[in-house]
Amino acid sequence: MSINTRFSVGIHILAFLEINTGSSTSSENIAKSVNTNPAVIRKIMGMLKKADLIHVRPGIAGASLTRSISEITLFDICEAVNTEKDRELFNMHKNPDPDCNVGKYIEDTLEPIFGTAQRALEKTLQNVTIADIINDISNQQDQPVAISKM
Repeated sequence: MSINTRFSVGIHILAFLEINTGSSTSSENIAKSVNTNPAVIRKIMGMLKKADLIHVRPGIAGASLTRSISEITLFDICEAVNTEKDRELFNMHKNPDPDCNVGKYIEDTLEPIFGTAQRALEKTLQNVTIADIINDISNQQDQPVAISKM
């Protein structure tokens, strides 16, 4: 679960789709909000679609969420946009010297610590939904964000 920008962009996309339900949710409009290239948005939207988090109609601009915003967790998004090689939050350096007192034991020492940290992060992400993100965005604005009901 190496955290990269696909994760935050995935969250941004889902929040944008919900907040802008009924408006234009094309990859171009989302890209403008994210400040990136529409091709990047389409790639990440493809990942979100594959994870069944969004519905995209071929040839028609826009997308919609497949579930209620209170049912989509940040963990769901993280899983959707990370590749297999990104599954571990912390990666161990390769081939420490087995003849060194540190190199010989560093992996066995760090692996349980890294595992505990990863499980804590995953638990936190499982407890935060897109609804929580949108509510926080709304609370930071002068005017509340209109949220559609699924």
